[in-house]
Amino acid sequence: MSKIRVLIADDHALVREGIGALLRLQQNDIEVVGEASDGIEAIEKAAKLRPDIVLMDISMPRLGGLEATIELKKSNPEIKIIVLTQYDDREYISRFLKAGVSGYLLKKAVGSELINAIKAVSRGEFYLFSAIASEVVSGYIGRGKE
Repeated sequence: MSKIRVLIADDHALVREGIGALLRLQQNDIEVVGEASDGIEAIEKAAKLRPDIVLMDISMPRLGGLEATIELKKSNPEIKIIVLTQYDDREYISRFLKAGVSGYLLKKAVGSELINAIKAVSRGEFYLFSAIASEVVSGYIGRGKE
């Protein structure tokens, strides 16, 4: 079985290093193939390294996560993107889901949840942090009543 190839895009080096260490130490079926400190670097490294999944922060310098996600999905529709952020705002969630992400996870999640998200998305499933899932469902149900 081949490893799940992951690119970590976050403007905080400590966050990238921590996530990388977590994945390297606890999972032999996940390989961190690279890191990016902003959206432009994420696009460049994704083109070069061909990861299966990109862990994408929202707020980054030069090019934000939403814009980078849109560009990545245009150039490689098959790439899977998991948003990994502190923002649980409904507008962010909606924009990223419309842009084609496969998961949305808050940084307050525990490491095992990140690993579960990566594995679910690699199987072709969607993964939403529980509070985000509730938000999405309530928004969807609310729209149906109009």
